[in-house]
Amino acid sequence: MDVLEVPFVKHVGIEKDSELKLKVKEELTNHIQTIHASAQFTLAETASAECLMEQFPQYEGEVIPMLRSSTVKYKSPAASTLRAKATLTKEAKEKFLRQFERRGKGAIAVEVELFNEDLLVTMEGEFVWFVQGKC
Repeated sequence: MDVLEVPFVKHVGIEKDSELKLKVKEELTNHIQTIHASAQFTLAETASAECLMEQFPQYEGEVIPMLRSSTVKYKSPAASTLRAKATLTKEAKEKFLRQFERRGKGAIAVEVELFNEDLLVTMEGEFVWFVQGKC
């Protein structure tokens, strides 16, 4: 599945060139004319999902992934186009694969940073996904 085809992602206007990005649009701004926290969250969560799809292509169509929890920290106002960088540690990937192979389900954490055109981090977060095989 292409994350850009998710209806809410389309609604927010997330795009992709070399990475996922979100441009400043009036309808995404808050009371101080910066990108609203919820729009930033959507970009970061979408990047975490895309990261999992890239890391585990063998499970496409075979699992049901659900976001279980997240912890985010907004670090700087987002007043220009944002880009997302999602990373998955080798240890997290190996632990998930062991869980999934043994029980047919598992949890995995993806780290995400959002940064603006000046490469200033505006938000960082951890997105924990619960992944279960389809019955």
